[in-house]
Amino acid sequence: MKRFFQFFTALMLMLAPALAFAHPGHGNHGGFTITHYFTEPEHIALLILIIAAIVYFVVRRKKAAGK
Repeated sequence: MKRFFQFFTALMLMLAPALAFAHPGHGNHGGFTITHYFTEPEHIALLILIIAAIVYFVVRRKKAAGK
């Protein structure tokens, strides 16, 4: 598990500059509100990936604990 967190941290650090750039349309739908993050496709895709990863690791951990 430690290797995963090391890999994840390194990946996020490498992607940080790319994640800092604003995509076209920022500010058109309330760029500084929570609704912006739930209505823009770029944010929804990332949100779905994050939720899927969390579910995957929780299920995996529960299966490993049950063995």
